[in-house]
This record gives sequence, C-alpha cells and structure tokens, in this order.
Amino acid sequence: MLVAAVISAVSLVGMSIPANARQQPQKAQKQQKKQKKEQPLQAQGQQTKQQKAQPRAQQAQPVLQQEQGRPPGWDKGKKVGWGNSSVPPGQQRLSQERQQVLIVQQQQRLTRYRQYLDQQQRLAEQRTVQLQQQKRMAQYRYQQQYFERLRQQQIRLQSQQPDYSNDPYYYTAPSYRYNRGGSYYETNQYGADQLRQAVNNGYEQGYRAGQADRQDGWNANYQNSYAYQDANYGYSGYYVSQGDYNYYFRQGFQRGYQDGYNSRSQYGSQSSGTYNILGTILSQILNLQSLR
Repeated sequence: MLVAAVISAVSLVGMSIPANARQQPQKAQKQQKKQKKEQPLQAQGQQTKQQKAQPRAQQAQPVLQQEQGRPPGWDKGKKVGWGNSSVPPGQQRLSQERQQVLIVQQQQRLTRYRQYLDQQQRLAEQRTVQLQQQKRMAQYRYQQQYFERLRQQQIRLQSQQPDYSNDPYYYTAPSYRYNRGGSYYETNQYGADQLRQAVNNGYEQGYRAGQADRQDGWNANYQNSYAYQDANYGYSGYYVSQGDYNYYFRQGFQRGYQDGYNSRSQYGSQSSGTYNILGTILSQILNLQSLR
C-alpha cells in the first residue's frame, strides 16, 4: 500500500506541472503579438513627428539668417564680402588706414563748411533787404526762419567736439552705391541716412517757399529761392560731402516747391504741420543700390 500511495502522489504532481507550463507560453505569445502590433504604430508616430519638425526647421533657417544680418544664401558656398573678406558688406570693420583717411576728409569738410556759413551771413542780410523792397512779406517771413536755422547750425558746429574713435561711421564699410552726375559713390548706412534726410528737408523747405510765393502773388520760380540756392538747411557737415547734400536737397526742394505753390500733394504728404516726401519718390531720387 505504501508503494501504491507513492505512485499515486507522483502521478498527481506530474499532472499539475503541465497545466502551469501551458499557461505561461500562452501569456508570452499574447505579449509578443501585442508588441508586434504596437511597434509599427510607434514607428509611424515617430515618422510623423519628424515630418512635422522638418518644415519648422526649414522655416527657422531664413529667420536665423535675418537675425544674424546675413543675406540669403550667405552660408552656402564661398563667402566673399567687402574687400574679399568673409564678412558681408557693411559689417566689416575698416582698416586703421582707411579710417584715418575718412577722418582727414571729415576734418577738411568741417573746415570748408564753417567758412561757408560765415560767408552766408552777409548774403542773408542782403537778401532780406531785397525782399522788403519787393514787399514779399510771406517770403520774407519764411526766409527769416530759414536764416535762423542756419545760424543755429553754425553755433552747433562751433561747439561740437567730434569723437572719431567711437563714431561707427568711420569704421563701418560701405553698404550702398549711388549715382550722381554720371559717377558712382559708395557710403554706409550712416551716410545713406544723411542723403535721405537731405531729400526730405529739401521737400519740406520747398513746400514752404512755394506757399510763400503763392501768398505773395509772385510767379513760380523755385530756382530763384535763396533756400534752393543755399541748399544747406539741416546739413550737419558730417558723413556726406556738402556737394552731395546740396544736390539731393535741391531734388526734394524742387518737388516740394511745386506742391506748395499749387496747394497739392503730388510728391509728398502733410502731417501735424510737417511735410514729408513720399517714400516711392525718395527711392526714385536716391536709387540706392545695396552692396550686400
């Protein structure tokens, strides 16, 4: 009986082991099937995220170029800037030799301009007497304002102490080219701003001079105006030559005079008592060509 009991116990143990063994492989098979289904879905999701991220990265590249102040395509191929350098035009710092040349030119320009303003004081007095004799009172009042502005410019010029070493104009490479009288000239952003100001100042003064002649009942003649002949209103003596400033001032003055005399706004606009030339007309006059 003892032998029969042992045989019976072994039989029971043997029967229980296969039952557990069968459950484990079934669970493993289910997990494998589940993983196979999830893997394609995960891979597809990653591909979708990558596809969405690529356009964003492509859009970010031009923005980064703009933030760095680089022209489009600058980071591709050979980089050649001003003077065959690896920096775009207008960003390279000029050599010490070139800076010294610009400083000497500026000093000579200021000396000539101071002498010119001294001479204009005498001519202004003669012009005032002439207008009074002609009884052109509106033009007389306008030119008195113009003369006062020239006097203020002269005082400011005498009191200024240029700081050439810290003025960015003298170490910033040219970034624009313009044509005047059949010759090409180059300047940086600071010189270009002076040329824009010259045209706009000319337009405003021309408008006021034209208004004055119309009020006096005088025939239209912008070239006879002292402001047109002088053409130094607003000129600081810096960054551009007096000849360049005079030329572009007169370009604006001529158009402003026509608008003021005819009470129209063909070339400019009025806002809060100030007159400004239209941006499209300004661009046509200057025709600045970027060197970048």
